[in-house]
Amino acid sequence: MRHGEVHNPDGLLYGRLPGYHLSELGRQMADRVAAYLAPRDVTYVVASPLERAQETAAPIAKAQGVDVATDEQLIEAANAFQGKTFGVGDGALRRPANWKLLVNPFKPSWGEPYIEQAHRMLAALAAARDAARGHEAVCVSHQLPIWTVRSFVEQRRLWHDPRRRQCTLASLTSFTYHGDKLVSVGYTEPARDLVPAHLLAGAKPVKGQGKAFGA
Repeated sequence: MRHGEVHNPDGLLYGRLPGYHLSELGRQMADRVAAYLAPRDVTYVVASPLERAQETAAPIAKAQGVDVATDEQLIEAANAFQGKTFGVGDGALRRPANWKLLVNPFKPSWGEPYIEQAHRMLAALAAARDAARGHEAVCVSHQLPIWTVRSFVEQRRLWHDPRRRQCTLASLTSFTYHGDKLVSVGYTEPARDLVPAHLLAGAKPVKGQGKAFGA
């Protein structure tokens, strides 16, 4: 699961910075997904250590009668633009100080390599699978790592246009295993009606909005 909306009035790419919590709308999203998952056979709930992921996981764990575990492997991708604005129309690409960070978008050169994200997320999935063996697990993470591991297992290229990620706020990307073998990937948006239109998967970018994508 991707976490819910975050309170971020300055439009920063907050990355791994502490102190970023769910907004009121984000809490509604988390509650919505908790209700959606309530009938499921969930025996293990685990989240990234960042506050927004922990807060998203809390109502899900409460509904299932379990505690929230923490897995560092589910954390947001490292990013050199952390703490800065980097969005549509803000001029970040025209600033000479940023050019050295943009030399290789295929790796990417501004942050954690895509392949490293894919491998750590696969390890997190395997750990959750084992912890909930024979049942279901919920892992709360962040947009870029989720999209990267999905692209990896679906054998797509890992470099991509961030605006085209199918990983909306509070969405569920489901990985189904038979034994230890991954057999299918699914995608649902239980809180779609709560997500602002410009933040839905595939929405066209709007100047001044959509900053800090991939969070």
